[in-house]
Amino acid sequence: MELPAPVRIALPDIVLSVLDAGSGPAVVLLHGFPDRASLWRAQAEALVAAGYRVIAPDLRGFGDSDRPDDVDAYRIHRSVADVLALLDERGVERAAVVGHDFGSVVGWALALRSDRVTRYAALAVGHPEAFRAAGLEQRALSWYMLWFRFPGVAEEVLPVDDWALLRRWLHRDADDDLVRTQIADLARPGALVAGLNWYRANIDPRTFVDESPLGLPRLTIPVLGMHGEADVALGEAQMTGSARYLDGPFTYVPVPGGDHWLPARHPDAVTDALLRFLAS
Repeated sequence: MELPAPVRIALPDIVLSVLDAGSGPAVVLLHGFPDRASLWRAQAEALVAAGYRVIAPDLRGFGDSDRPDDVDAYRIHRSVADVLALLDERGVERAAVVGHDFGSVVGWALALRSDRVTRYAALAVGHPEAFRAAGLEQRALSWYMLWFRFPGVAEEVLPVDDWALLRRWLHRDADDDLVRTQIADLARPGALVAGLNWYRANIDPRTFVDESPLGLPRLTIPVLGMHGEADVALGEAQMTGSARYLDGPFTYVPVPGGDHWLPARHPDAVTDALLRFLAS
């Protein structure tokens, strides 16, 4: 199936590039760092074919969306507001939401703050309380979050030797369309800084020693969690532990051998799980 080209949509605070395809119940797909909406190509095609409407934006700073200069522009609440404004602009009252990586963080925040989310699927990143409670093992996997906070450092190191560190660390030296798209995007003027600003705006170093509860409201909507057992950045405990903070049904789907990039590298597992979840 050939999806339509994304369109640029002016929202109150930002201009986003957005894929809007199909008709039927709306499903919003939110990518993370350092991706764009095309991460979801396989899922978008399958969802449209199954009778859903897919709305997949390039989040602010990524893909072909605007890249604000101000670090504060990348606070999670700004992207939550972007998604709500996008739903308004597209004439959608309520939607299922699917998030991956930082898009999963936005999705959790959106589900916790708005009753417009009918059900939520989180890929890779679990509930914020579960992430906070996951202990030293997760802190060790999250080392890069602190490194990314130092302006100028990652910007200098990551592009060296044709992005060798990114290739080796995040992709185990894989060379496929996903890697090439990420590097081509990050190499554009201002794009790497914009992506890193997501960490600089949202990661508090105190979270690496403070495991006290955040006191977030409990979700009652159905939630799906998916985690790849070979994820280099996120442990399984911060996903499975999500169930403790939910009052609605929680479905956990592990992906044996799965890496961090589940939508692109394990498309069938993700698509099958999503279709079952949305139909349940």
